[in-house]
Amino acid sequence: MASNWKTFSKPASPSESLCSVHGEKLKLFCLIDEQLICHICQTSEKHENHKLRPVQEAALKYKEEVEKALGPLQEKLKAFTEEKQESDREAELIKSQATCTKIQIQDEFDKLHKFLRVEEAARIAVVREEEKQMSQRMKERAEKMTKEISPLSEAIRALEQEMKADDLSFLENYKSTKRRPQYKVSDPEVVSGGRIDVAKHLGNLKYRVWEKMQGIVQYTPVVLSPNIKSDKLTVSDDLTSLIYSGETEPSSDDVILKGFALGSEGFSSGTHCWDVEVGDNPTWSLGVAEKSADEEEPGKSESGEMWAIVHADEGYRVKSTAGKTMDIKLNIKKEVKKVRVQLDWDRGSLSFSDPTNNTSLHTLKHKFTKRLFPLFLVASDCVPLRICPLQVSVTVG
Repeated sequence: MASNWKTFSKPASPSESLCSVHGEKLKLFCLIDEQLICHICQTSEKHENHKLRPVQEAALKYKEEVEKALGPLQEKLKAFTEEKQESDREAELIKSQATCTKIQIQDEFDKLHKFLRVEEAARIAVVREEEKQMSQRMKERAEKMTKEISPLSEAIRALEQEMKADDLSFLENYKSTKRRPQYKVSDPEVVSGGRIDVAKHLGNLKYRVWEKMQGIVQYTPVVLSPNIKSDKLTVSDDLTSLIYSGETEPSSDDVILKGFALGSEGFSSGTHCWDVEVGDNPTWSLGVAEKSADEEEPGKSESGEMWAIVHADEGYRVKSTAGKTMDIKLNIKKEVKKVRVQLDWDRGSLSFSDPTNNTSLHTLKHKFTKRLFPLFLVASDCVPLRICPLQVSVTVG
């Protein structure tokens, strides 16, 4: 009986691969051709005088070379992975910022819409009240006229009846007809001011509503950038207040070097002024700072030179990191609750004053060459620093 079993040859393992020419095991590596060969190939003309190495030795050498090349690739992979993770975080942050910003925009417009709806209702109510009062006067007037019309109509009918009599009878009764009370009737009163004063309600309506909106509209000359490098500081939703949320306060030497916030807009010319309410905060700093050349957003990375007035435990000081570090102690006796910062970029002047009593605190002189951003720091959770709004007015040109 013939067997159904078939015989298969065992395939050679990678370490036992055979030479395609001689059928021998590949145990050598030609360094010149970078090719695996058998012991017969090494005697062939093709590999004559070539450098040869055992497979294990050659593999060890080339693995070391590949490992050297692998290191930088792994570092690049790590860098790309970290950058992708950072990009993913930034994408989520952008999405979150956009959502929050849209909500805040809707909230601000809701306030404006509410104001306009209330104003609209109030003005319509005034028109309706005026209509009601004038309609009531017209109604009373009509009722009075009705009372006058009835006897007058009777008198007219009586006189018309007299007119129909023959001449003799008419003349005989003329004297008595003339003496009748209804013969002489006073004229009706002329109606004055009987219409709605449309001009009063519609004249320059949009302007007058705009003018009234000054009560709910605020304008601050400086707004804060929400991108702060310190996690101990928080900017308010309206970007006008800075709040400290850290557990420990920085030293006075570091007060303008760590954890500050910058304004969202920088200045490279002109005169600019803003008031900041510091209240009873024991540690704060106000001034201006340069933005680094490679910085895309204010407050996101380390800034350049800074000039600031500082309030800490030892009192008031003016500090600067520009060139030779400056640290001047100020002789200020009365506690300052509000500070005015005035920058004249073109003339190289930075002034600090107390706007409540118009007292100068200090003036710095420096030739500015870069864009300057308002600088803010608060290092106490006492009260937030608040940028004061300006008085808004609407004028006709």
